[in-house]
Amino acid sequence: NSNMAAPGAKGSLLFAFFCLLCNVLPSVVSTNDEYSEELLIVPFRSGHVYSHFEFTTLWHVDVAGGEGRENLQHFRLFPRALGQVITEYRVQEMHLALTQGLWQQDKWSYPVSSAPPGAELWVWFQREVQDVDQAWFGLTNALSGLFCASLNFIDSTSTAISNLSFRPQGLAEGLFSTNTSHLRYATLPRENVCTENLTPWKKLLPCSTKTGLAALFNAGQLYNTQYSSLGIHLRPVCRTDSCTEASLELRQTLSAVADPPAMNGKQDWSMKRYFSRSLAGPCPMAASSRVYVDITGNKTSKFTLKPEPTEIKATSHQGYHRKLAVYDLRTFPFRKERGLNVDMKWKKEVAYDKPFTPLLYAHRFVTGYGQEHGGIMSLLYNRHPHLEQQIIYMELVPWFTRMFLHTLKVETTEGNPIRPLLTRYTPGRDRQNPYLLEIVLTLPPDSTTRVSFSFERAFLKWTEYPPDANHGFYISSAVLTTVLRQADNFTVPPSTRGGLQAGLFGSSSAEFPLRLHTETLLISLPTPDFSMPYNVICLTCTVIAIAFGSLHNLTTRRFQYTDLKKANPGGLRARLARLFGRGKQTTAEDEPVQEGGTQDPGEENEDPGEESEDPGEESEEPGEESEDPGEESEDPGEESEDPGEESEDPGEESED
Repeated sequence: NSNMAAPGAKGSLLFAFFCLLCNVLPSVVSTNDEYSEELLIVPFRSGHVYSHFEFTTLWHVDVAGGEGRENLQHFRLFPRALGQVITEYRVQEMHLALTQGLWQQDKWSYPVSSAPPGAELWVWFQREVQDVDQAWFGLTNALSGLFCASLNFIDSTSTAISNLSFRPQGLAEGLFSTNTSHLRYATLPRENVCTENLTPWKKLLPCSTKTGLAALFNAGQLYNTQYSSLGIHLRPVCRTDSCTEASLELRQTLSAVADPPAMNGKQDWSMKRYFSRSLAGPCPMAASSRVYVDITGNKTSKFTLKPEPTEIKATSHQGYHRKLAVYDLRTFPFRKERGLNVDMKWKKEVAYDKPFTPLLYAHRFVTGYGQEHGGIMSLLYNRHPHLEQQIIYMELVPWFTRMFLHTLKVETTEGNPIRPLLTRYTPGRDRQNPYLLEIVLTLPPDSTTRVSFSFERAFLKWTEYPPDANHGFYISSAVLTTVLRQADNFTVPPSTRGGLQAGLFGSSSAEFPLRLHTETLLISLPTPDFSMPYNVICLTCTVIAIAFGSLHNLTTRRFQYTDLKKANPGGLRARLARLFGRGKQTTAEDEPVQEGGTQDPGEENEDPGEESEDPGEESEEPGEESEDPGEESEDPGEESEDPGEESEDPGEESED
């Protein structure tokens, strides 16, 4: 019977497995995703070379609504570590940037993704989130552990809710895009970015750094640059042109600006020289893998490009023409060329050109003097000769710089006042929240506008100062948001679709959104002399040690009389005393007697017939004087010079 039942049990197991497979396969098939990798290389007219990596993962799932958690279950190309975080805290859209250095707008034009120095994070949460603050602080702690950054130091004193500057870049329904209650924005301008942030960031890639464009990542070279920035950009996008379904887009960006003349004295640039390696092939998981080299400025054959590109494409945006050399890693002959090493060699060692000044840029600095009052001034440049430019200017000021709104001035350098079209101001509170100022301005054509205000420096508690208190305190960058009508100064024109290819070749828009960040500021607050407590502690400890040591010896040491003759009659101490302390004593028998009854002229005359005695001391040993004042010298070894008489005069001194 057992042998007959075995086939039936085996069949039931196979049937159960088949049913489970039928239930799982549709969900697995529905989680299809795509992955692409791209690299853009742009030689600037100032001699710098801009390298921008972009890795895009498009996952055809909808994270909005109550079914979002169920959809994010089966991961293939999308990183599981990040997917679990956004699922747990119901993230609708997220933008994280970790940047080292400052992007020079007036020399390098506009980057693909603008980011301020330090760390910047802004997040839109889903409408179903009830307690946004709790989700925000939970998300910052999770991202801090995921990217080895100090995002866990983001608290209410560095968090703001922007009303105008940060709109959703992905899909947003109805009033959700204007209801900023689900938006949180924070910066950490003092955050140091290093290889410890690059390591977990590149682990999110499907191929990591084993192959593909990510194999070029050399941490020592990437951070030996004037500018480097890591980015994570997550947003929902339309899956089709009709936008009936949504997909989840993840863009991982890495930007770096190198200065070849400062590295090797020449303007030549190559992958081996800059990244210390060449490309061995594309990532097998990538649907497309391309390298773009901007050769627009090579009209007069200033440099040669090797090897030959796969194709050369020309683009045009409203009269602005560009030429790009494209290397398709899917079709490139790696075996014949022994890897891809893009090499640009200039005919001259250094060939600089005057950079194109962008239409809009800004600079910012601190005004005033002393440690009580100060100010901040921003210079906004509109270099278009005929058109006005409307912008949104945002300032996020920490609570310890108490901002005075009544001192706000907006005027041109000629002294003409400019009235803001709209002002949004959130006052700060000490140790609770920062000051937030957002104003909408219209910049006159070909003008320079000054935006300035005053602040008061606060007194901090001594426990609120960092270890290097005299280094100063940072104020995060100001943010400019606008829409330009020309694409002349964009390295890649912005596009609603993800990827560099869409911005370089598929953008047909007449308006180009732009976000710029100014310099971070470093100010000094009233700082106590932290060396004074150190000096007081050292002096107090020294005095206490001396006083306590003396009192301790006096109160704990036991004094008693000790007979030195019995304790150590002929030890080292006695011999040293005879040698150094008391001098050499001689007896009368050892002294020579001169003829005529006279002694040595250097000695005193003795009374013949009396014995030399010291009334106050008794000689304890031969050659030593007596230390006891109450006894007479009765040493039998000493005799008077006259053999018939003894010296009994107590007033005479013993012979030396």
